[in-house]
Amino acid sequence: MVVYVDHAATTPLRAEARDAWLAATETVGNASSIHTAGQSARRLLEESRERLAAALDCDPVEVVFTSGGTESVNLGITGLYRARRETTGRTAIVAPLAEHHATLDTLGWLDAHEVAEIEWVPVDRDARVDLDAWRGAVGGGDAAVATLLAANNEIGTLQPLVQAAAASVEADVPLHVDAVGAFGHVPLSFRGLRAASGSRSAGLVAMSVAAHKLGGPVGVGALVVAREARVEPLLHGGGQQRGLRAGTQDAAGAAAFTVAAELAVGELASESVRIGSLRDRLESALRGRIPELRVSGADAERLPGHLHLVFPGAQGDSLLLLLDAAGIAVSTGSACQAGVPEPSHVVRAMGLGEGAARSALRLTLGRTTTDADVDAVIGALPAAFERARAAGLSSRRVPGSAPSFG
Repeated sequence: MVVYVDHAATTPLRAEARDAWLAATETVGNASSIHTAGQSARRLLEESRERLAAALDCDPVEVVFTSGGTESVNLGITGLYRARRETTGRTAIVAPLAEHHATLDTLGWLDAHEVAEIEWVPVDRDARVDLDAWRGAVGGGDAAVATLLAANNEIGTLQPLVQAAAASVEADVPLHVDAVGAFGHVPLSFRGLRAASGSRSAGLVAMSVAAHKLGGPVGVGALVVAREARVEPLLHGGGQQRGLRAGTQDAAGAAAFTVAAELAVGELASESVRIGSLRDRLESALRGRIPELRVSGADAERLPGHLHLVFPGAQGDSLLLLLDAAGIAVSTGSACQAGVPEPSHVVRAMGLGEGAARSALRLTLGRTTTDADVDAVIGALPAAFERARAAGLSSRRVPGSAPSFG
């Protein structure tokens, strides 16, 4: 049996979500059809939208279902940018250096094809955005839109969303938040974060979430879009979901996502304590057995299940493979690099150097993690480190720490 400590990549599907999906597939009909079968599917879809909105603390009309987190991020950033550029002529997009690749690659495409200028904001050694630099960037006069992770996907650091959103309100800049890794794991209220904006189209106006990060199925996500926000759609043909995302809607996927979200939010208080305790026990034990170990973001507020480690002198790729051979699934960082391990751009953005970027592992615990799983990692990792350190670091070159477009 695999000891799975890569919950930030994807989570095991909840039985309740699977059952909801299977039950929903028995409802035959296109939710856009006006006959009885179609309206039955529509009713199921809209009930799911209402329930998911309650879990997100937003209005049901603000929930736009998508194919997952990446589509939600693309729609949030690109859609806001195009609409804002059209009305204001502004062309800058503000983003921290340590964002997820769904954001980085979207920004790279916009930089190459739509004359967007990326205003990079530094992060500190805990991967937390520099708020002074953030305020300067969003208030610089040419910012069309800003984007920010709710929690760093590698380190787990929680970002100062309230302060960042307030700064974007003051600068009259719409803000997209990537909450794919945070929703269902820490308290998150779209309405609460948006409170400073009032009824304006500035501040937090869009937030991305995904089902598979909290026990739902892969291939289902949502973008929460404030009523007042102007977003140019990426898909055309049908005008569904306020005209923001065309296409036949996945009622079964929406139902499964909703059930998983409700369960995750309902269990959040107790599970965050349990998982955080397991994480702390794992961290303490590994520190005791591996004196050279560095824990990233140890003094920052983190997602309860995240443990990001740097092993000086050892290759992260080697550690991953050694642990995999021992039946333990971990990650060197984001899973969204086509299955190819790469040195962490997040670690480099934190200023920890190329060696640290190549020596990192991300262990992420979740709902199915047990004490026995933690014991297995504690038992296997020190020996894996000794073997990987004996092999040493590779000599391959690593690109610069900052994304470079243009």
